[in-house]
Amino acid sequence: MLPRIIFCFAVVIAIAVVVLLALLSPVSHRSSSKNPSRPWLALSMYIQHPHISRSSVQPVAQSDAGAFVFHRALTEGPKNTSRIVGKAQGFIIPIEHFADSAFNIIYLTFETPKLNGSLSIQANNVEHEDRQELTVVGGTGYFAFARGLAVFMQTKSQSSEADPTYHVKLQLRFPNRSQTIPG
Repeated sequence: MLPRIIFCFAVVIAIAVVVLLALLSPVSHRSSSKNPSRPWLALSMYIQHPHISRSSVQPVAQSDAGAFVFHRALTEGPKNTSRIVGKAQGFIIPIEHFADSAFNIIYLTFETPKLNGSLSIQANNVEHEDRQELTVVGGTGYFAFARGLAVFMQTKSQSSEADPTYHVKLQLRFPNRSQTIPG
């Protein structure tokens, strides 16, 4: 009987120690009091047709199947002559059977000294609208493990013949970053 009482007493003390450590740990207090939510990074850029001469443009056959393959420039501003900060690439099949496909991803690759890396944006349920809210599902480099929201909005075109330009607003959250992210 005495060994059983000693065992129960040891278990109660072990539980008490674990609870006290959890309550009094400086690590848990520091992360919850100073930074209640992870920092966000807000970015704004434009996706547009790369600035190339008309003689090198090859026509692309469009089919009723609806596959959308693209390779576009990522710029700071809305003008085609704005500074290029990277590229946007993707392959999207907006057909009902493929709407939730893992292949429907848009990749934004940044090539600047400050922002060097890429983002993966899941393009599920893309419809032919002027505004799309898509999910950021990961990244590399500066954007490693990023999560968040990507809002794509078609801008007003000056010419009906020009390829559309998209304004992209990103709201990104990064795991394991305790400092405020400049943006």
